[in-house]
Formats: sequence, structure tokens, C-alpha cells
Amino acid sequence: MRPGLNRAATGPADTRFGRWLNAPDRGPVAVALSGGGDSLALLHLAKAWADAAGRPLVALTVDHGLQAASAAWTRFAAAAAAKLGVAHHTLAWAGPKPQAGLPAAARTARHALLAEAARAGGARVVLMGHTADDLIEAALMREAGVSTPSPRVWSPSPAWPQGRGVFLLRPLLDMRRAELRAMLRRQDETWIDDPANDDPRFSRALARRSAGDRVPPSPEASTPTSRWLGDVREDPGGGLALPRSSLRRAAPDEAARLVGALTLCAAGTSRPPAGAALGRLVARLTSDNRRVVSSLAGARIEADGDDAMFRREAGEQARGGLAGYEAPVGESVFDGRWLVRADEPGWRVEPLRGRAARLSSEARRRLRALAPAVRAALPVAVSPAGELACPTLPGSGPLCASSLGGARLAATLGAVPDEATLWRVAKTDAGS
Repeated sequence: MRPGLNRAATGPADTRFGRWLNAPDRGPVAVALSGGGDSLALLHLAKAWADAAGRPLVALTVDHGLQAASAAWTRFAAAAAAKLGVAHHTLAWAGPKPQAGLPAAARTARHALLAEAARAGGARVVLMGHTADDLIEAALMREAGVSTPSPRVWSPSPAWPQGRGVFLLRPLLDMRRAELRAMLRRQDETWIDDPANDDPRFSRALARRSAGDRVPPSPEASTPTSRWLGDVREDPGGGLALPRSSLRRAAPDEAARLVGALTLCAAGTSRPPAGAALGRLVARLTSDNRRVVSSLAGARIEADGDDAMFRREAGEQARGGLAGYEAPVGESVFDGRWLVRADEPGWRVEPLRGRAARLSSEARRRLRALAPAVRAALPVAVSPAGELACPTLPGSGPLCASSLGGARLAATLGAVPDEATLWRVAKTDAGS
């Protein structure tokens, strides 16, 4: 442990860090470092734990380019990491910035950049510096009518598909912001104060002003919703099915979480369905066994009798979804639903819609078991010569595609409780 570091603040390693970070390969762990007090304190505490555990750290700083001083802040963060002997990488948010919804857009970009950099560096976990104050602010924002979740101790990255297989650990949710800054002052450390944190145009800043001495809610570590995963089945077209009787046995909030997760994972999208529309769908699915056909957040939901099936809405192609691309050698993701592995360059991945007649007779025969709408949303591989193959079928050539929906659903519903489980899942996927 570094001289001067507050041992009491670190807490037992097996509860604050080691409870979650326990992969047997002792690979690297990433730290999101903005240079602010919370993330700087996290870096110090994580370095103390990593040295004792024999784990390398890498600090990742996202330069959003939204403040005149952002480049200087990034240099400060890099220097802070260097001072502790931690490798550092700067990630820039390039491109145009939206005029409306800037905080949400910046948050989305930050998570995507962090997840991509973590994966590239061999890390499966990104440490985030959220504190008990963030729990208070999230609660105040919800009371004010702003839809925002509370940060959880352990959760999958919200970025998709960039964050596939990447989890976030927030080990400081039981600590107050003032406590962490006091720890830094004892070490003669300084930090950055972002003026956006006090900008009244943003709901987060307003909540921070009114937090006062409010007692923080308990941080949520996990969810029991994963107990319903045994009732879910995945079909060859990437669809996810759950008996309606399971939804009826679940508590109302569990049923909503299940349907929302099934919708999101079947559609391969990154934006969860809106609460009101989700509530109406849950009510229809649980009221009785009458037939339900609905579209929500890019998914098509069909229920007849006790079976509720969630699939990709093929009609999304008309609204800009299901875009094709040139497949790089290695891994890529089609439509947020299929992990594509290519052994050769020059191939394209496109939606099958309108191309099925050009597949081999054997491929067409094997796909007949799927509904036409399901087949239309499948990926198809197009060779440089224009020949077609269906990569979801075994033995289809130099490209193969495996569904991401089931693994994403398991992570979303809390079935990956720590890094060791995440590591095993990653190793299994790599060998498949």
C-alpha cells in the first residue's frame, strides 16, 4: 500500500475490490479517470488493491472536447496516473456534438469509448468512481421526474455492442464525496472541478445542489431476476422466448424488467423501451392467454397461448436499421445481435431480406423452419465475387455468426455475479 494512503478508506480488499475482481488469469483492470476528486481517489485505492493482488491497472481518460480546458484536464489525468505508475490512455470523443441532450450523448459516448478501450487492452472490468452522493442525486432526479437509474455496484456496460462482455464495478458507492476528498487532501493531492457539475441547465447539477445531508439509499449490488433465465429459450433465428406463466409468477417490477430485457436483447438495440409502452405490453402479456402481436423498441413480440416470443423487427430496415458493412478479419457485430467472425478479408455482411433465393438449396432448406420475417433479419455473407452464404448455419464458409442475445440477457438479468464468471464466459465464447 502506498505510504500515506488511508487504510480505513480502502476497506477489506475482499469486499471493496476482491469480492468482484477474481479472474484466475490476473489480467488487467481498467479505471475510468477524469481527474476529478472521485475518480482520482478511486485510482489511488485501486492501485493499492492492485499492487497487493498482483493485477495491472490501466487508466482511461475520455476527452469529450466540450470544455476549453478539456485538453489540460486530460494532461492532468495522465500525469496523475504516471505519478502512481499506472499506464494511461486518452480517448477522444470525435465528431459533431448534439445541441439537445448533450449530457446523455456524452455519457453514451464515454461508455462506448471506455468499453472499446478496455476490450482492446484485455480488461473485462472498468472501475467507475461513483459515490454515495451519486445515489442521492439519482434519487432526487427521479423525484423531479427525470428518468435515471441508480448506479449499481456491479453491472454490465450500458454501451452496446461496444460493451459486450464488459462490466462496470463501482466500489465507492458506500463512501461520500467529502470523505474521498479529505483522503486526497491528507496526501496533498489536488483534483479537477468540472464547472458543468454546477451548471443549472443540467438536472444532475440541480440535484447536487439540493442533496444536502440527505441519507443515501443502499447501493444495489445484484438483482434476483436471473432466476427466470431457466425459463428462457433461444431459437436458431436469434429470438428469445419466455412462457407467459413465468411472467405472471414474477413480481410486477420483475415482470417489467424481464420483458424490457427480452425486448432489448432480441432487438439488439441499446435504448430500453419506454416505461409507459413497456407497462402496456406487460399488462397484455400477463392478463390472459389471448394472442398478442406488438412492436416495441425494435423488437417484434408475438404471444399465443402460453408462449411469448421476442424477435428482431425486420421492418426496422426501412427506418435505417439492419445496415450492412464490410466485415473486418476477426470479430464484428451485425445489427447488435450477431457476433460475426471472419477469417478472410473482402466479405460484406448484409441482411438476408431479398437475397434468400441466391443461397444454396441446402441453406434454403435449413432456413425454412424459421418464419419469413425472422429469415429476413438474419445476416448473410457476400463474397467479393458476389456469392452468398448464411453465416448462422454451421459450415457456411469463412464467416460464422453466433447470437449475442442469450449471453446479453444473462448479463442484463444479473447472472454474471463477478469477474471470475465473466472470465469463464469469455473463455467459453472464444473457444466456441
